[in-house]
Amino acid sequence: MTIPTMDGITAQTITTPRLTSRVLFSGPEDGIPVLFLHGNVSSATWWEEALVGLPPGYRGVAPDQRGFGAAEIDKKIDATRGMGDLADDAVALLDHLGLEKAHIIGNSLGGMVVWRMLADYPERFLSATLVNPGSPYGFGGTKDADGTPCYPDFAGSGGGLSNPELVRRMVEGDRSLDSPFSPRSAIRALLVKPPFIPVREDALVDSLNSTHIGEQDVPGDAEQSANWPFMAPGKWGATNATSPKYAVAVAQIVAAEPKTNVLWVRGSHDLVVSDSAAADPGVLGMMGLIPGWPGAEVFPPQPMLGQTRAVLEKYANAGGSYRELVIADTGHVPFIEKPEEFNQVFHEHIRQGPS
Repeated sequence: MTIPTMDGITAQTITTPRLTSRVLFSGPEDGIPVLFLHGNVSSATWWEEALVGLPPGYRGVAPDQRGFGAAEIDKKIDATRGMGDLADDAVALLDHLGLEKAHIIGNSLGGMVVWRMLADYPERFLSATLVNPGSPYGFGGTKDADGTPCYPDFAGSGGGLSNPELVRRMVEGDRSLDSPFSPRSAIRALLVKPPFIPVREDALVDSLNSTHIGEQDVPGDAEQSANWPFMAPGKWGATNATSPKYAVAVAQIVAAEPKTNVLWVRGSHDLVVSDSAAADPGVLGMMGLIPGWPGAEVFPPQPMLGQTRAVLEKYANAGGSYRELVIADTGHVPFIEKPEEFNQVFHEHIRQGPS
């Protein structure tokens, strides 16, 4: 499927030693580079407003990451490496383009890739921007600001908890509104703050439906567990890679040198990454939607915002810096919902340059 791009965007097929994929570009070829990393069940298409909105003199670069969009179908994500495959892919792309450093921005899953890059490749950053990022401890199955696992096997995280009806409709390329579990319904209910409807909604639906589906892709494989909710993470695909079981050690993020300036932007009404996230088993159990919830002492809602804030405080105390900004009346993708407001703070951040 070819998804049309906005005016000002060019699409190229790029082959690095790690991956062949579609990469979207904006701005002059010799501009200051800004690398955009998209979230789960999406593609570079979601970044187009931000790409064309960059200030003069900046070069936007947005790949379809491994497992998504037009990325090479045979290249799978080894979830046991956490975000390792995606971080290595991003650096291979920078190398291929001859870019020693870049401003690097990630949304959701892409934000988790930024966490990994801060740990493994700190020298590649001109700045870092996290937009509603997944917690540095991973998604699901942890409690408290220190990311303590609810269970030793990290039950309650990984691909086994994905919604099978949504996945089925993605495989079918569903563009309808006839079910609350259709991709379009998911965008309107979960990814943006209702009643907002994106101007390019059709392209975003097609992007979501271009996600690679299977036991080695999304949702990935899963392991049975004796612990509630009786599913533990498997070893393949992006959703399993978000499990805290495979997350990079926070101490590695904090200790990495050189440090950079970090901007953390979040939507005030984000339902995907929050302290009461809609897909968090702790939230669903507390609401009675997953039977047998063992209670808040054993499996509380994951304090995702508190975890992120605590890690960024440690990062700042170790010599880095961060700023937290909340954009009112937006959900998971404020760069689409309120692009002018988002661009104002984002452009200010990248113009500041390195610390």
